Order: sequence, then C-alpha cells, then structure tokens
Amino acid sequence: MEQEFMQMVRVYERVIYKVCYLYSTPDVTVNDLYQDAVLNLWRAFPKFRRECKPSTWIYRIALNTCISFIRKEKHTLELVSLSHLSDRIEEDDQTEIMLAQLYRLIARLGELEKSIILLYLEEKSYEEIAEITGLTLTNVATRINRIKSKLRTMNNKEE
Repeated sequence: MEQEFMQMVRVYERVIYKVCYLYSTPDVTVNDLYQDAVLNLWRAFPKFRRECKPSTWIYRIALNTCISFIRKEKHTLELVSLSHLSDRIEEDDQTEIMLAQLYRLIARLGELEKSIILLYLEEKSYEEIAEITGLTLTNVATRINRIKSKLRTMNNKEE
C-alpha cells in the first residue's frame, strides 16, 4: 500500500504543488502546504475507493487542505501577490510574463473561484470540476464564465 501511495504522489506531485503554490502566502510556504496535503492524502488513502480518477481525488484533497488551512489562518494571513514572479522572468519572454500576470490576478480571486479556474487551466472537464468542487455542472459553467470575465476586468483595470 505504501509503494502504491508513493507512486501516486510521484505521478501527481506537480498537480499537488500547483494547488499549494496558488494558496501559498509569505507566512505559509508552498512546502508547508504541500507537506500538509500529502499527509492528508496519506490519511485518506486507505479509504480511496477508486470510484473517481486518482487525479480528481488528489485535486479534491489538495484543494480542501489548502482552503481549510487558509480559512484557519485567514485572520492573520494575507494572500501573497504573485507579482514577485515577474522579477525573475526575462523581459523578452512574453508568454512567461503573461502567465505571471494571470497567476497574480488569480491570487486575488476568492477561494472557490481560485479552485475552479485552477482546475479549468489544468484542462479538467466541467464534469471533473463539478465532481472535485461539489458544484453542479451548470454552476461550474456559469462560474467559469464569470471568473473569466472578472479576470479580464481586473486585467483591464491594471493596464
């Protein structure tokens, strides 16, 4: 069982890391969240019934871990702006600059919005997003459109 779990974590470590990265703050590092998410995955692994894809199960636990942690610490922590990424990106790499801008804007979204758009950017289907977040399929589609619009508005205000 331990080897099966370790293999699953290795396969999906980037997924776990991305979720944790998006919810990290100056006081809560990506590594802290990652460690907490993996611990929660380990605790839940014996109960994993394989009724859904492993990626769906991992996303759900990683997101819930990060959201729960942020909710507990919300009164003392602020979400970090990801603008520090642009300092490390070469000016001539426009794609990287745009990606850094996108993640900086996403960091300003609410917890659920952040979760939904992260899953959307990972090219998860609306059905998978609904399963992970517990929303209806219609609600997922509506929220994705609203989040896209909100991100466009936020970006236009900064320009």
